[in-house]
Amino acid sequence: MSKSTNTPALQLLRQEKWRIIDQSSLGTNFQALQSFAMDDTLCTSVGQGESGAVCRTWVHDKTIVLGIQDTRLPHLQNGISYLQAEGYQVIVRNSGGLAVVLDRGVLNISLVFPEGEKAIDINRGYDAMYELTKHMFHDITTRIEAKEIIGSYCPGSYDLSINDQKFAGISQRRIRGGVAVQIYLCINESGSERATLIQEFYKRALQGEETKFAFPTIDPSVMASLTELTGLQLTVQDVMLRLLTSLKEWSGSLYANTLQGTETELYHQYHQRIIERNEKFM
Repeated sequence: MSKSTNTPALQLLRQEKWRIIDQSSLGTNFQALQSFAMDDTLCTSVGQGESGAVCRTWVHDKTIVLGIQDTRLPHLQNGISYLQAEGYQVIVRNSGGLAVVLDRGVLNISLVFPEGEKAIDINRGYDAMYELTKHMFHDITTRIEAKEIIGSYCPGSYDLSINDQKFAGISQRRIRGGVAVQIYLCINESGSERATLIQEFYKRALQGEETKFAFPTIDPSVMASLTELTGLQLTVQDVMLRLLTSLKEWSGSLYANTLQGTETELYHQYHQRIIERNEKFM
């Protein structure tokens, strides 16, 4: 990717400063519900001008994140019981999309931007994450594509794939003038085994019933990890370094940080809210 280009997506990445909040190594005590509360907090803080642009990274072990649509599955509890028996925690996120798998081989990245006076077009946010991901791995491959991969879990037009095998998915969340663009990157282990888990979840939660919403028919062969696709033994730490190196090329500076001032109180409010929503759905 040429850095001389100045597309709207690249303009988003060219921040004067990137505030880095790295939560990729907090371990099992850091729960996925906390992550979604963190992004809502940062969306609000950035949108209100109390913080500049933020890049937050996060990893959660053995967690299935369901979307709101998944809660309408006719035999949801059967599906959840299966996932729990396989050792997975199950939560419902506070945004759209469908079920995804998180584990120690999946790195999540959230880029949080202020909308400012001119709203950020939804595709511009997606494109920014796409361009960042391509740049992070430009020395390994030039074959990363953004298109829907039929048969993958949580399919969408910004699935990222190599040779039609998906390794990442991108979503967005918007709150009070802040935009969080989120990606999960399957770094290592087996992408098809993750997909098989979701395939069995839908089988048990649907039990062959017709539903108004068309849930995906999972084909495990269309999903893989970056390690499988590139032949390189990549780790989360390797990809973290690639991420920070890429951001540094577009930014005046990077600085590590945690929640500050009123953000802490705001975080507790959002965390409590998502806990209550999960109690309702579960």
